[in-house]
Amino acid sequence: MNGIIVVDKPSGKTSFDIVRDIRGILKIDKAGHTGTLDPLATGVLPVCINEATKLVRFFSQDDKEYEVIMLLGIETDTLDIEGKIVARHEPDVRLTDVEKVIESFAGKIEQKPPKYSAIKYKGKALYRWMREGVDVDPPARTIEIYKVAVKDVTLPYVMFDVSCSKGTYVRSLCADMGAKLGCGACMFALRRKKSGNFAEEEAVSLGGLDKRQKQKILKENLISMVDALPDFLPIPVDQTLAERIRKGYQPETEILNGNDNISSLNKGDLIKFLTADDNIVAIGKMLFSSKELSSLHNKEQAVKIVRVFNR
Repeated sequence: MNGIIVVDKPSGKTSFDIVRDIRGILKIDKAGHTGTLDPLATGVLPVCINEATKLVRFFSQDDKEYEVIMLLGIETDTLDIEGKIVARHEPDVRLTDVEKVIESFAGKIEQKPPKYSAIKYKGKALYRWMREGVDVDPPARTIEIYKVAVKDVTLPYVMFDVSCSKGTYVRSLCADMGAKLGCGACMFALRRKKSGNFAEEEAVSLGGLDKRQKQKILKENLISMVDALPDFLPIPVDQTLAERIRKGYQPETEILNGNDNISSLNKGDLIKFLTADDNIVAIGKMLFSSKELSSLHNKEQAVKIVRVFNR
């Protein structure tokens, strides 16, 4: 059993809890999620099974979409409602002010991750330093907010949608918005609606089901590794070539020339090698663009294999 299951994570469970539960339900040894959701958060959590765990590195770079509820007037040490309250303010703000401030965060911005987070500092997670009484001021990182839009304002609560790059901390986003409004804020609720190509419409909920029902729904909703990589151009290979690639062969120009579907490839693009029965053999990175391939010698290495999969 190899593939990806998109779980609708409930609030109160860690991402690791979900992975551990799936290992037990399906009786498998290898499983891993593609990006942590805080215990408070709900929504899309892709979990890779067995050979698909080799894909985690590719999915971890994906953009995310969230629905957020921000609580104005409350500041906490963890930047969410579950933390210790460190300040209270009256959120004396107008709707137009809220909309203007939230929308001002669109684009590339510098963001400091929460002090209670898994970001590493000198080899140790920030939250571990805090629990040991060491207050570390983490350096800011560049993130990008592609789109942010207010959905509802019922003070002191503000609901908004945000589409953002990997590494974005919505807790920090709420705290920064509150600071700019002058009243402080923390994250009250968070739902991940999309992670890369995985959307909440395909997420499965395991709540209220017995073990047999959970097994059934997980197996029925297993996404194949091929289908989970729609943006990687497929390159068909026969069994002989598949075995060569698995044993270390780096594809040459002659392997790609003659494939009509490679006309738009750029240098650095990722491609997937597939057998006739739609099994994924490997993922490779293009060393040249499609235009450059035609001028190369047939024995010139054209692709660098970055990941190989067992049958």
